[in-house]
Amino acid sequence: MAALVAENFRFLSLFFKSKDVMIFNGLVALGTVGSEELFSVVAFNCPCSPARNYIYGLAAIGVPALALFLIGVIWNNHTWNLVAECHKRGTKNFSAAATFLLFGSIMGRAAVAPVTWSVISLLRGEAYICALSEFVRPSSLDKFPAEYGAEVLARFPCKDVPANLTKFRDEMTRRLRYESQLFGWLLIGIVAVLVFLTKCLKHCCSPLSYRQEAYWAQYRSNEDKIFRRTAEVHSRILAAKNVKHFFGFVALDKEEKELVQEFPVEGVQPSPQWNAITGVYIYRENKGFPLYSRLHKWAKGVEGNGPSPEGHEMLFLAS
Repeated sequence: MAALVAENFRFLSLFFKSKDVMIFNGLVALGTVGSEELFSVVAFNCPCSPARNYIYGLAAIGVPALALFLIGVIWNNHTWNLVAECHKRGTKNFSAAATFLLFGSIMGRAAVAPVTWSVISLLRGEAYICALSEFVRPSSLDKFPAEYGAEVLARFPCKDVPANLTKFRDEMTRRLRYESQLFGWLLIGIVAVLVFLTKCLKHCCSPLSYRQEAYWAQYRSNEDKIFRRTAEVHSRILAAKNVKHFFGFVALDKEEKELVQEFPVEGVQPSPQWNAITGVYIYRENKGFPLYSRLHKWAKGVEGNGPSPEGHEMLFLAS
């Protein structure tokens, strides 16, 4: 039981990796706000027709939010690390709670843009007014003419109404905008509380001190940058050698010639090495020393979980 609890606590660290993630989420939110404003000005056009308003209004809020959510899932590295983990190693090393927390990390980060879109849409109110205008009860409007029904109410968002109904249109629009903005502020409050509770839970359950966690975040960021930069150079040099082998010569610019001379590349890494450094990773220790990534683990020669303390991870950590 203690091993399972320790494993699940360490998965909580996946929710927030570093301040860079928070900055990125802020930029995503700002970009979403700009996109929503542009959409409202350029693309949104309520049909003002019964049975169409509701579908169009909900689609204007829900469909872009769904698209942004899927894009967020696709762009999250944890998504593809999880896919690689399941493909190469299966899920036998993951408890239900750990799997849930990992999915929560992916979904939480992917939800930044769609939640922002939904909040801005609700605060503006146009889509909400369009969707629900036809469902306003005429009896709730003081002295509303009995000869008019849902068909006229559906035209209120377009202001295409008889002159004697202008005051009722303004009243209905004000009421629906109030409801829409109320839901928007409630959504902001709920999200803020959830983020606060998650941050508190994460810091309370983290096995690392604040400074070590900050160092871990810096290490992961630097390792990723250096790995990508090195991989780009390695692939360019390898490609140049293969092209030269095929044609007998290779046309390189000055920078590429310097790279080929400075970094000799003899071959490629075998697939087992790529598999060893790919997949889901949480904090691990080996004989009291931290292992900050799968690449770090591979470089130290640590393999899997096992009963022997030599060259193995602690037993309560999932591989």
